[in-house]
Amino acid sequence: MGRPEPLSAIPIERQPAPTPPPNPRGVPTSSASLSAPNNLSKPRQGGRGGRNEPLKEPGSGTEPSRHRGGAVGGGKRGAELGTARPLGGDKGPRVGGSSTAPSSSSPPPPPPPDVRQRVPLSRGRAAVAAGMAGGRRAAPSCGWGWRGGWGCWPLLCLLLCCGVSGRLEVHMPAVLEVEIGSTARLECGFSIPGNVSFTSIEWFYVNHGHSNRVRLCVITASGARIDETEYGERLSVGEDKALSISKVTRQDNARTFICRVGADGRGVGENHTELYTYKVPAPPEITPNSAGIPAQNSDMSEIAQCRSENSFPSPNITWYKNGEPLLQEEDKTKILTTLVRQSNGLYTVVSTLFSKVTREDRSSLFHCTVHYWLRGQMLTKDSIRVNVTVFYPTEHVELRVVSNSGMVKEGDDVKLVCDADGNPAPVFSFFKRELEDSWQDMTSLADTNNGVLMLHDVNKSSSGLYRCQTLDLDDMTQHEGDVELMVNYIEGVQVKMEPSSPLHEGDSVKLSCNAHSPVALDYQWRDAKGRKVAEGNQLHLSNLTFETSSNFSCRVQARSVPGLEQSKQVAVAVRGEPRIVAISSPLYVRQDEVINLTCKAIAFPQPSIHWSINGTTHEYMENKHIASNLTVRVSHDLLRAGATCRVSNALGVSEKHIQLLDQKTSESKGIIIVAIIVCILVVAVLGSIIYFLHKKGKISCGRSGKQDITKPEARKDKNVVEVKSDKLSEEAGLLQGANGEKRSAADQSEKYIDLRN
Repeated sequence: MGRPEPLSAIPIERQPAPTPPPNPRGVPTSSASLSAPNNLSKPRQGGRGGRNEPLKEPGSGTEPSRHRGGAVGGGKRGAELGTARPLGGDKGPRVGGSSTAPSSSSPPPPPPPDVRQRVPLSRGRAAVAAGMAGGRRAAPSCGWGWRGGWGCWPLLCLLLCCGVSGRLEVHMPAVLEVEIGSTARLECGFSIPGNVSFTSIEWFYVNHGHSNRVRLCVITASGARIDETEYGERLSVGEDKALSISKVTRQDNARTFICRVGADGRGVGENHTELYTYKVPAPPEITPNSAGIPAQNSDMSEIAQCRSENSFPSPNITWYKNGEPLLQEEDKTKILTTLVRQSNGLYTVVSTLFSKVTREDRSSLFHCTVHYWLRGQMLTKDSIRVNVTVFYPTEHVELRVVSNSGMVKEGDDVKLVCDADGNPAPVFSFFKRELEDSWQDMTSLADTNNGVLMLHDVNKSSSGLYRCQTLDLDDMTQHEGDVELMVNYIEGVQVKMEPSSPLHEGDSVKLSCNAHSPVALDYQWRDAKGRKVAEGNQLHLSNLTFETSSNFSCRVQARSVPGLEQSKQVAVAVRGEPRIVAISSPLYVRQDEVINLTCKAIAFPQPSIHWSINGTTHEYMENKHIASNLTVRVSHDLLRAGATCRVSNALGVSEKHIQLLDQKTSESKGIIIVAIIVCILVVAVLGSIIYFLHKKGKISCGRSGKQDITKPEARKDKNVVEVKSDKLSEEAGLLQGANGEKRSAADQSEKYIDLRN
């Protein structure tokens, strides 16, 4: 086995080539295999670029076929190619045509098993066949039934028995799948024994169902020459002798491309690749029936239509209802599929679902799925899920109460909703029972289209039995639904006071509260400021005063109905004559000064305040007290007599005198008091100083009657006075000095005072 041919830059030259046989529309016309004078080989399934098998004779009944199953049409071509995969129907309708047929809409079947109806040749036999087919001369008429002869069989047997030591081998992938619009790259690998270089490489293509080859280009050591064919500028040759076809079209599908390599002394070898093109379908678009479908319709109705465009090969469409696949069923489900081939060779598939519906289908969801083959795998694309409108008569009616607060209470807004299970909704009417056999028509207050009756600010009289009545206009049948409305309330709140006679300071009283309601009630007592003072329906007050008299409220609440409550207020008034609680006395004033006099009192009934002098008054209430301010100028008479506040009501009179004092007299008395206090403080300070000096020894006090005050040394220019005590000290004994000598008491008591001028 020789080494592979090295790569090199290849100059390209284009020249015209023989015109290929006509192939109208560029689409497959039959499932016949290829045939050629040089015994063109086809690969067997199981490898890409492996050994090839010779093609069968057309019309022999044993030629290979490639499965191309689709929604409509499709031939039987065996999956014998190296990587052959079912891609959908290849035999679709003609250009611009369409076909319509019922379909089970089930997923397409998997690829068929490998069809092996031929005995594969050995490597040596294939090489011999290839060598006989190659060369520049016409090949002899030998082969397996081609051109009607078996003349080469003895030579072939000899070669097979002896073996072929050196042969030229060409390796190519059996199948190449390329998306329409992209570039197809056809590789041709070869090996030449004996380290011999190739002399030429030729590329051909053969239309599906034909045997005539059309040369595309030839590559030699000097460069590449591209023939003028229908591929035109779409062809290019790479440095590795690979052939590239740009902008692959639908017409390129199922064509066989042949690479033939020639070498001096080694003959010719060739191999081929089948090119298959595909186009991924667009996501399916589903359109539901917008008119609505009667459930009682005995015929099948159109449910929805599913459409998928721009695909190749043609895909299949499957229908689903609530996630379960739908199959065609007589008198129940029908699926109609239409396949349209466009001018560009791509397919558009339209599938329409027909079925009978029931009232249960009002919530059913339908969708369709497109199934297509791609590189040997089954892929899918789903549409959105849609719901169809189903019409069905009313069978049941329900009337219900809707309230934001749960249990209905006085003052609420209540909504009565009538639900009917028919579609479209019937005509609604509302009634309320007044007596046993009479009903009040309340339809004028309702929304008859939506079946809603709105009651605003309900009260006790709103309770009762309500009825909703429907009328089906199709069959004129009536249905009814009733509901009992209970409005919770509190009424008759009363507060009783014992004793009921007028109260006076020091008395006691009992308050009782009662109310009526269909639910259990709770009672609370609160004062005028809203503070809770007691619970229960009774409140006891003792030792009443003017200050304890107030307005008390009884609050009644329904524990089981949040927000339901009422209250009743009662005034507890303590009667009595006025009592003055505050007055501005005594008051220090000055002559001709403007002053304010204040008098505050409490009583019930409310008293009035009068002053004994004239001035400007201002009255106000403060915490149950009545207060009066008098503004007046101080005169000599007012200073001497003072003022009187007189408070009175129907039960008595109370008055108090305000004493006015001159502020000057009070000031002189204050000065004297301050002076006395200052003197006391001065004496205390002096005493403290003397005591401090005595403790420090600065001041000494002797027990003798004589003390000498002297100075250690007298000066001549100074006058010295000697002071001697007339009485000797009782201690006349000798005193010991510091040095042990004795001194008389007289000597010790002598002191000298230096008197300076």
